[in-house]
Amino acid sequence: MADRSKIEQLHEEMTDWRRDLHAHPETAFEEHRTSDFIAGKLEEFGIEVERGLAGTGLVGVLKGIGEGTRAIGLRADMDALHIDEQTNLPHRSKTPGKMHACGHDGHVTMLLGAAKYLAQTRDFHGTAYFIFQPAEENEGGAKVMVEEGLFEKFQMDSVYGMHNWPGMPVGQIGTRPGPVMAAFDIFELRVTGKGSHAAMPHQSIDTVVIACMIVSSLQTIASRVVDTRDPVVVSVTQIHAGDTWNVIPAEAIIRGTVRSFNPDIQDQAEENIRKIANGVCAAHGAECDIRYERRYPPTINSQAESANTAKVASKLVGAENVQDDMRPCMGSEDFAYMLQQKPGSYILLGSGDCRASLHNPNYDFNDEVLPLGAQYWAELVENLLQ
Repeated sequence: MADRSKIEQLHEEMTDWRRDLHAHPETAFEEHRTSDFIAGKLEEFGIEVERGLAGTGLVGVLKGIGEGTRAIGLRADMDALHIDEQTNLPHRSKTPGKMHACGHDGHVTMLLGAAKYLAQTRDFHGTAYFIFQPAEENEGGAKVMVEEGLFEKFQMDSVYGMHNWPGMPVGQIGTRPGPVMAAFDIFELRVTGKGSHAAMPHQSIDTVVIACMIVSSLQTIASRVVDTRDPVVVSVTQIHAGDTWNVIPAEAIIRGTVRSFNPDIQDQAEENIRKIANGVCAAHGAECDIRYERRYPPTINSQAESANTAKVASKLVGAENVQDDMRPCMGSEDFAYMLQQKPGSYILLGSGDCRASLHNPNYDFNDEVLPLGAQYWAELVENLLQ
């Protein structure tokens, strides 16, 4: 079993790493300083580093003391978000408009902590790959790493991921076989009508009224189209139209997302968004240009690997603190692309009552959980590569 005391001794050092990363956030495919920071630490630990996948991505390669041929990959995402931080903490973001609002600074730190410990002990047989991935937020960095040969260059049997989870108590871990995160699709509906003076609406084809009808009708996809036993969320997140008080605009733009776990539901949602948008527009003499993109597939844990993570988590925090059949989340994760190629498992690590929820300008990662996350990674390696 991983020596918890040795990892606990890294707590202060890991906290310093995490806060340094938090103060210097970098967004998708621009994580140059972050990548240099990680590479420097891995090399300091005596770990071989391969750089360049997906531009700023990197992989640390560590062989154990034995001659084992098995290998596993451990993945941490490292990008920040386009959010203006409002915490006023001493380690707050030094880059206006960018911040680590999802805890990727903590994810990087926990994997680095495990890497340092494992490099010192090497009490395993085979190879551990430490995968530091760019551009998880919206831009599919995992997909790019896979397309550029991640699993061809680094032959591994399985791959594992982790995310901190505010609201779940510290010391608890959530996992499950099957879907854990939803697919992430986006849509944009560009409604074109006819503008007019606001005092003469009869001369217009009113795109604002049409857009409102479309938004209301889209809610019937979840309530009246998809089988009620199948989860689906259709959310309109943006409406843009007009720029003054007395003009009915000739164009309105509607944007949003669709979340689901089943490819058949994705098909239904896309088909009905197109039907609704085109039908409402046709009924009122407007036209609609539709863009629909399937961004991330659902994140699906494989059976055996999910059992592995539950077993390791139980050894670490006790079976009573492991949610081994947690409810799936309608959020999304591009780690899904790695799980399409290799068996693996994605867990949620309880981070307690944080300052705010994920993707919030007042969020900050809870440094209390840094040793536990590093212990989980180390324990996973030592258990699976015995």
